[in-house]
Amino acid sequence: MSNNPKHPKALPYLFFSEMWERFGYYLMIGIFLLYLKNVEHGFAMTNSEASDLYGTFIALVFLTPFIGGLLADRYFGYRKSVIAGGLMMGAGYCLMALHSLPMLYLSMTLVIFGNGFFKPNISTLLGNLYNTPAFIHRKDEGYNIFYMGINIGAFICNFFSAAIIIVWGWKYAFVAAGIGMFLGVIIFMLGTKHYVSGDIRKAMSKEDMPFTKIVVTIFIPAIVSGILGWLIPNNIFGSDSTDAFIFACIPVIYFYASLYIKAEASEKRSIAALLAIFASVVMFWAVFKQNGTALTIWAESYTNRQVNGTAADIFKGLNQAKDMTYKKDSVDLYDGMFRLQKNKEGNVIKEYNYPIYFKNVQADKLPADGGTATLWATPISQSINPGWVILLTPLVLAFFAFLRGKNKEPSTATKIAVGLFISALSVLVMVAAVYACNNGAEKASVWWLMGTYGVVTIGELLLSPMGLSLVSKLSPVRLTSLMMGGWFLATSIGNKLSGILATMWDGYENKANFFWVNFALLLFATFIIFAMLKWLNRIMKEKGVN
Repeated sequence: MSNNPKHPKALPYLFFSEMWERFGYYLMIGIFLLYLKNVEHGFAMTNSEASDLYGTFIALVFLTPFIGGLLADRYFGYRKSVIAGGLMMGAGYCLMALHSLPMLYLSMTLVIFGNGFFKPNISTLLGNLYNTPAFIHRKDEGYNIFYMGINIGAFICNFFSAAIIIVWGWKYAFVAAGIGMFLGVIIFMLGTKHYVSGDIRKAMSKEDMPFTKIVVTIFIPAIVSGILGWLIPNNIFGSDSTDAFIFACIPVIYFYASLYIKAEASEKRSIAALLAIFASVVMFWAVFKQNGTALTIWAESYTNRQVNGTAADIFKGLNQAKDMTYKKDSVDLYDGMFRLQKNKEGNVIKEYNYPIYFKNVQADKLPADGGTATLWATPISQSINPGWVILLTPLVLAFFAFLRGKNKEPSTATKIAVGLFISALSVLVMVAAVYACNNGAEKASVWWLMGTYGVVTIGELLLSPMGLSLVSKLSPVRLTSLMMGGWFLATSIGNKLSGILATMWDGYENKANFFWVNFALLLFATFIIFAMLKWLNRIMKEKGVN
């Protein structure tokens, strides 16, 4: 065995810990909206209600890493924070198996705060291990390997959830997510001796803003404003949760604006550049995170999920598909969750959990009355994006390595701008899908989903990791943690906006217009960042970074 390993010995432990953590999270989030909408086993929410709650959930999940990172950085340490966060998340997933709204909100709260402690600190721990002369030159490679673990977990989990729901039911899928999370914690603890050297709390310096000041100037005003937003009657922005979130963001946004206003002249340009990037990427996350809302609805009700012959046998053998029975009646009125029928006396009754899949199947392709069709499970569609990430990451890295060799690699800001534009193009794929299936009157091919996810994944690979890199390059030393928090804030706002946009799905009679709105938002953000590109690149050049 070599005495000079290429990577820290902790890398495999952190890789598999993160893989199982993401397995649990993406399994849960992949079925969350479907579970909220399910009439028989879930909470019978409408598309709008489920999308609103989903958007609030993922917004808060991406807001708490800022808090958890600061607390671990200055008080708790990374190892304890990761373990505590993982246990909280695992408990939260398992509690989702208990069907009641209070238990649902409790489990969501545990996941939100657990993710805040787990997500930023396992990544920071990995980075600390590479900050040595022996490994510093392989830091990017180490993060690429680590990122692959994330996407392997995200890819395989949906096949497990589909099989578990078909065989045992929804609650066991949530328990499986919890087991995955607990496995991640166990693996993490087994590797303790290999990463203990990286578990170092940061000593406070005169450049750091005291945590108490952060609490007083950011968190308390945000909490108070959020409560006021929730209590204001008549839902200014559509729902209590949306009102609360938007009101809570106001003091936080004001705080970040004040950082620029009060900054020294030498820092103003860097802070302004980062704030401009944050504002632009909000639109990316608003569209990208609709993979769990609008695109899941599209996969469930508008995509041809029928398989036949040998393919049907394979899917059913792997518990990735099940038979749906078609029943023809004289009166078929759909409201999106169940079918309304008339009984023998002529009174309207509700037939719960009727497979509305058949609503837009062409007449000549419908099964005979009482016949069945084999449909692959909707959660499988959530594996398309991580599947593309696994396939495309080596190609994107090789492409930029090629350009680097010719001294033509674009700047980080340019990559982000191009990533936004490519993401906008991905929405046009869905516009074409709507036209191809006659506005949902007929089933659309699954290749439309494959296509839109493939294009947006390229945008993701150019934008998401580049954004984090840009924050680390441009942030003034005394504000690095706060500006990283700004990136998470932008992600959080984008996630909530994705839920708000998805609540409008049912309001668009022509579904193409829904996607045109998304395209316009991304194109607007793309225009802004390209307009600022020379300015951004000039600032980066002044800082001596690319």
